[in-house]
Amino acid sequence: MLRPQALRAGAGAQHPCRYSSFVRLGVLDIGSNTVHLLVADVRPGGRPLATTSQRTVLRLMRYLSPDGSITEEGVTALVAAVTEARKIASAESVDELLATATSAVREAKNGPEVIALIEEALGQPLQVLGGETEARYTFLAVRRWFGWAAGQILLFDIGGGSLEIAAGADELPEQAASVPLGAGRMTVQFLPDDPPGEAAVEHLRDHARATLAPVAASFGSLARPDHVVGSSKAIRSLAKLVGYPVPGWSGIERMLLPRAALGSWIPRLARIPASARQELPGITPDRTFQIVAGAVVLHEAMRAMDVDELEVSPWALREGVLLRYIESLSWSAPSA
Repeated sequence: MLRPQALRAGAGAQHPCRYSSFVRLGVLDIGSNTVHLLVADVRPGGRPLATTSQRTVLRLMRYLSPDGSITEEGVTALVAAVTEARKIASAESVDELLATATSAVREAKNGPEVIALIEEALGQPLQVLGGETEARYTFLAVRRWFGWAAGQILLFDIGGGSLEIAAGADELPEQAASVPLGAGRMTVQFLPDDPPGEAAVEHLRDHARATLAPVAASFGSLARPDHVVGSSKAIRSLAKLVGYPVPGWSGIERMLLPRAALGSWIPRLARIPASARQELPGITPDRTFQIVAGAVVLHEAMRAMDVDELEVSPWALREGVLLRYIESLSWSAPSA
């Protein structure tokens, strides 16, 4: 198991920070679509500095058996990806590896057995996040990215297995919800054909609308958001396809995603075979199969919450896990 060390011999001389005491952390996000390792150097009071980002595309929803278990083939692929991530973390001299799993592992019928195999491959415990906890970590990352001046934030985050929604004016959301409307899950359940066809898309749209109605009602008593934010890879891909950039704070370009433009693209995306979607702006090969479902779910979520446009955050769950862990450390700044 990788152990934390507040100081690593010789590390300070190689690091650009003005403090020599830093920790190299790894966040391993075992999601429904990918196994993603983020390595970052952190110091008290400082912004995390990413050094490595490595992703293995799994699309675990393809490996679900009819009873909801992850198949043997899927478990083998998952353990191989986790083993590779651990090797990279070791090669990167990670002081501590923070390993988390989300909906695909959490909700699998054979989840306990899969978790045990993952922990064996890691050589350490795995933190399995509940849906609302996942939303809270992501909300923290978004708040830190946009800052206190952003006021009331409404967050959408679409993963492979679930959609998280959170809202509030503080670092932790006033309200958070998770619903099983992930892009991978909806593709398997509603859009198995390629291309899916208009009837299948409408069936998914009806399902998403019905699922989101009580969630939208529960958020109805909250203040209107000053900023609506999307934070997942699926949303970033859709923003590159249908959105537009605008100048932001300190010259940082912001991407905006209008609901109307997203809605106009859905029929076009549904007519294009998955093999051709990767030729579109922003649609990477690992997103081609589930981008239609992601677009439908996001469009319905924006409609349900009366959102015309959202901003895209580059920080999401992994950064939230990283930030929360940094806060838990008891550090003191080095003397001058």
